[in-house]
Amino acid sequence: MCEAHAYLIKDHMENKVLDSVDLVEFEGDEVRLVNIFGEQKILKARLNRYNSREGKIVFESV
Repeated sequence: MCEAHAYLIKDHMENKVLDSVDLVEFEGDEVRLVNIFGEQKILKARLNRYNSREGKIVFESV
């Protein structure tokens, strides 16, 4: 199983927001991320790209 890590683009740079993301839920302009340890982050963002080979989920603020 590959682990995915979530990043948020800020000031043209990708900043890691959560490691080992297991669940991504979209509701309106918010994204809820939950990792394998149960940690959660809620972002006001949209999906920019997902790269399964690199294990990267990249969001950008809305």
